[in-house]
Amino acid sequence: MSSWRWTLVLLSWLAATLVPAAPAETLAQQNERLLRELQQAHGLDEATMQRIRAIFKRSGFIGQGNPAISQHPQTREQCLAARRQAPEHEDTSAFERICGGPHMAPLYDPQTESPDEARACIDQFEFPDIPCEYPVVWIRAREAAEVCEAMGKRLCDAHEWEGACEGRLLPPDYRFDLARGVPPDEGVRRMRAAHNQAHAGAKRWSYGAQYRSGVCATGSQKTAGCMGGGWNSCGSNTYPTGAFPECRSPLGVYDLNGNAAEHMNLPLNESQMASRGSKELGATEMKGSWFVFDAYRAHEDWCRWRAPFWHGSRVMDPQSHANYHLGFRCCKTLPGR
Repeated sequence: MSSWRWTLVLLSWLAATLVPAAPAETLAQQNERLLRELQQAHGLDEATMQRIRAIFKRSGFIGQGNPAISQHPQTREQCLAARRQAPEHEDTSAFERICGGPHMAPLYDPQTESPDEARACIDQFEFPDIPCEYPVVWIRAREAAEVCEAMGKRLCDAHEWEGACEGRLLPPDYRFDLARGVPPDEGVRRMRAAHNQAHAGAKRWSYGAQYRSGVCATGSQKTAGCMGGGWNSCGSNTYPTGAFPECRSPLGVYDLNGNAAEHMNLPLNESQMASRGSKELGATEMKGSWFVFDAYRAHEDWCRWRAPFWHGSRVMDPQSHANYHLGFRCCKTLPGR
């Protein structure tokens, strides 16, 4: 064989072995597939989808993580198989009747109320609120609130998320008096400390009264070299939502511990409560643990624990925080309740 043919052979081999393969999907392709599934699963009209697509497009990062580097530890098909083998605990037809849509659970206090007396519902799964789909991450709190609103829902207040986790929705217990006359970050610090102290004697997790490793989606690994949380260095190595049937609260809500952490609203005064119709909203609250929590127990994660003001801002700040393990879920106020 002539030398130039050997050169072509060598160059072809180098191209095949040294150039990384392109990802199976680009982020845009991944999102288009996801949004089609979202529309079908939730019965959304075209106007609603246009609003949601605009939010995704404006961001450029919202989705299920950087597809070039994300390595999910479980496939959608494996998740579906696991859920088929697990006994169904909740009457989802009753949930849909009460909440007026799929994959939502009523929020109420079983000690004093029936599910039909619930005044609000919460997504059973992290957004896109579809069983065995990967959670949406890289979304700012403002964008999460906008997506919820587009779907006829809203961002949850912190106490609603906590009630869904513990299995008992209690009346709001925000110490608004501690936030008066001080900067917002100091108000959050004072309110958080008082709340955590009040509930520290009765810690519970979504799955029970004792912390358990491995029962929720907490056993994944960080991308090698992931330090500061950058798009090109940290894959969203999450599990499909609902992949751990035991990681379910008494009210039928999944992945409140593990998988993605979640944006919620922490009102600093009564006029910022989403559950009372406010559009103003308060400070960002990041709830729950995340997909590497078994290895990086960097903080508490019991149901009523409120986090420090990490990357803190107002929920509606256009620059509120986003990262590779931070997602959200929505709540909905029920009409006439």
